[in-house]
Amino acid sequence: MLYSRIKACCGRALFCAAIFTGSLPANASEANVNWTRHGLDHEETRHSLLTNINTGNVSELGLAAYFETDDSRGLQATPLVIDGVLYFPGSWNRIYALNAKTAELLWSFDAQIDRSISAELCCGPNNRGLAVKGDQLFMGTLDGRLVAVDRYTGKLRWSVQTTPVDKPYSITGAPRVVDNLVIIGNSGAEYGVRGFVTAYDVDSGDKVWRFHTVPGNPELGFESPAQETAADTWNGQWWRFGGGGTVWDGITYDPEFDQLLIGVGNGSPHNRRIRSPGGGDNLYLSSIVALDPKTGEYRWHYQEVPAETWDYTATQQITLATLEWDGEPTPVILHAPKAGFVYVIHRQSGKLLSAEPFVKVTWASHYDLETGRPVEVPGQDYADGPAMVFPAATGGHNWHPQAYNPDLNLLYIPSTDMAMEYRATPTDEYDHGRLKYNTGYVLTAPDMAQDLMLAIADRISAAALVAWDPVAQKPRWRVEQDTLFNGGVLSTAGNLVFQGTADGFMRAYHSQTGKQLWSVPVHNGVQAAPITYAVDGEQFVAVAVGRGGPMASSSGKHWETRAENGRLMIFALGGEERLPPPSPLDYPKPPPRMEVSEETMERGRQLYGEYCFACHGANAIGDGSLPDLRRLPSIWHEQFKPVVLGGLMAGAGMPGFGDVLSEEDADAIHAFVLDRANHDYELRTATPFWKKVREAWVNAAASAIAWLTSD
Repeated sequence: MLYSRIKACCGRALFCAAIFTGSLPANASEANVNWTRHGLDHEETRHSLLTNINTGNVSELGLAAYFETDDSRGLQATPLVIDGVLYFPGSWNRIYALNAKTAELLWSFDAQIDRSISAELCCGPNNRGLAVKGDQLFMGTLDGRLVAVDRYTGKLRWSVQTTPVDKPYSITGAPRVVDNLVIIGNSGAEYGVRGFVTAYDVDSGDKVWRFHTVPGNPELGFESPAQETAADTWNGQWWRFGGGGTVWDGITYDPEFDQLLIGVGNGSPHNRRIRSPGGGDNLYLSSIVALDPKTGEYRWHYQEVPAETWDYTATQQITLATLEWDGEPTPVILHAPKAGFVYVIHRQSGKLLSAEPFVKVTWASHYDLETGRPVEVPGQDYADGPAMVFPAATGGHNWHPQAYNPDLNLLYIPSTDMAMEYRATPTDEYDHGRLKYNTGYVLTAPDMAQDLMLAIADRISAAALVAWDPVAQKPRWRVEQDTLFNGGVLSTAGNLVFQGTADGFMRAYHSQTGKQLWSVPVHNGVQAAPITYAVDGEQFVAVAVGRGGPMASSSGKHWETRAENGRLMIFALGGEERLPPPSPLDYPKPPPRMEVSEETMERGRQLYGEYCFACHGANAIGDGSLPDLRRLPSIWHEQFKPVVLGGLMAGAGMPGFGDVLSEEDADAIHAFVLDRANHDYELRTATPFWKKVREAWVNAAASAIAWLTSD
C-alpha cells in the first residue's frame, strides 16, 4: 500500500527524470507512460508513443512477471496502469491491484456476485475494463451495479444499482469518465431487455441522466423527443420483447465537439419480423448516437444496419481520427463493427463518408452514399427460408479491441470471416422466456456429424489481423491466422502491433508490413488486448490471458491441455521468467447413448442451443474453461438432473433451470450431450485406418459443401 502511495506522489517526478535521462522518447506523454483510459486516449486509438521496445529489439522480449488468478473462466479486460500500479478486473468482478513491474499483489476487491445469475449473462462472468477518476476506480458488475473503489486500498466507496433487478440485465463493458460523470451501459438484449446508457456523479454515485436507446410502451409516454421520433420506426408491440439496443461496449467522448458517442446493440429478439412486424428501421438499433455528455440529450445518429436481423451490433470500439478527405482535414469516426464494413463517418454531422467490407459480406452488396443506407441482398434476411450469411452473428469484428496508428493512418482490426445458417423461428412458436437465449432464429448447427461440421467450418471461416487504410478504403496488409476470435490489438510508435491469439501465443508484427517479428507461447487462449506502459524508465507490455465464453469455444483451437487459471502476464526486454507447464486433459469414456427418438434428439439439440450454448459452446464443444460436456466424468452424468434442474452447482456458477425446463426437457438435453460425447470418444479411439477413411470422406464432403456456399 505504501508503495502505491509513494508512486502516486512521485509519478510526475519519475516521468520527468526518465525524459531527462533519455530513457524515454522526448515525445512521450505522461498519458503514454501510464494507461489511464480504456482505449489509452480520448480518441480510443490504443496507439502508444513509447519506443523503447521497437522493431530492432522486440525479439528480445521475454516474460518478466505474471500473476495468477484463482478462476479459469477467461479474462477479457484491458488493464489500467497508474504510477507503477496495474489494475485489472478478473472474472466474477474481482479487481486486482499489482506492482506493474513485478506483478506482486497489492490488494484485491471482490464485488460478491451471486454466481447463480450466470444463466442470465451474455456471455460468461467476464469484465472488459475499469475507469478511473482521481483516487477512485469504477467498475460495472454482472448484477447491474456500478461500484466505486478506492484505488489505494481496494475499499468500496459507493455502489449503485443501474439496472432493474427484475430483468436479466448485466454489465461486462468498461465505464467511461467525462469530467465529473461516469458513464455506463449494459447487456442483456439476448434475454429481452431495453437498452439505455446512464451517467452518474463520480463522487456520490447519484444519477444525473439516462438515455434509452429504443422507445418503450407509447401508452406510458416517452422519456424524450428522441424516443418519440424513434417510435415511428417500430411496429407491433415491440416493448413486450424489450426491444434490445443495449450499449455493452463502444462509448467514446469526443472533446473536439464535446459529444458522447455511443454504439447501440442488436434488437431483441434478433429476428425483425417478430420484433417489429410490419417493418420499420427500428431506431436506434445498430447505430452510433451522439449525445450531449452533460445532459444526455440526443444530437444526431447514424444507423449502420436499419432493421437489423442478424445480431449486427454497433457496439464495437469507436475510434476518432482526422483524415484528409476530398482534400480537406476532416474529423471522422472509424468503426469496424459486426456487420463487416469499415464505416468512415463525419464526426460533427453523422454523415456516412465510406463503407467498404473488411471481411466477406453477403447480407448487403454495398452502401448508397447518397442515402447512407445498405443495399440488402435478397434472401439473406431468412424470411423465405434458411440462409447462409456472412458475417455470422459473432460478426466480422466483435468486442476484441482494434487499434489505430495516426502516423501511418492504419486501423488494425482483429477480424473473423465466418458464415452462419439462419433459420427463422415461426412467429407463433416464439417463446420469450426467462433464462432463454431469445433470438427468434435457430442457433443450433445443421444435423450432421460433428467432425463434418467442424471441417465445413474450417473451409468457410477464417481469421486475420487486417491493417486497413481508411482513406484508400482497402487493406494495406493482412496476416492470416489459424484460429478464430483472436485477441485485441495494441499499436506503438516503435513500429509494432501486438496481439494475442486464441491458440495461445503473444505476437508482434511490423506495423507497416505485417511481418511477424516476435512470438511466444502463453499456454492459454488470449482474448484481451495488450497494453504498454513505462515504470522507472523501462517499457513493459502486459496482457490478460485466459480463454472462456462461446467465442473461445468456437475458435477452432482444440486444446489438449487443461484450462489454466487466468493470468496477467508482463513482458520486458530481457525477461527470463517461465510459466509452469500445462496439465494434460483426461478423456473419460462416456456412458452409452440414450435410446431416444429422432424427435427427442432434435428437441435436445434445440434446447441446448437456447439454454446451454452461451456458456458451454456450440454443439457441446467446449474450450475447457468450463467443463467440456462431451468429456464429463460419469458422476456428472449420474447427477445430470440435480445439476440442470435442481441447481446442485449453483454456487459454482451453474444455476438450476427447474423453473423453465421439465424433466423431459432435461432428458432430451442429456441425450444430445451423450450423443456428442460418444461421437467424440469414437473419433478419439478409432483405429488409424478408419481415421484416415473418415478424414478423407469428411474432407471431400466439407469441400463440396463449402464450394456450394461460396460465391
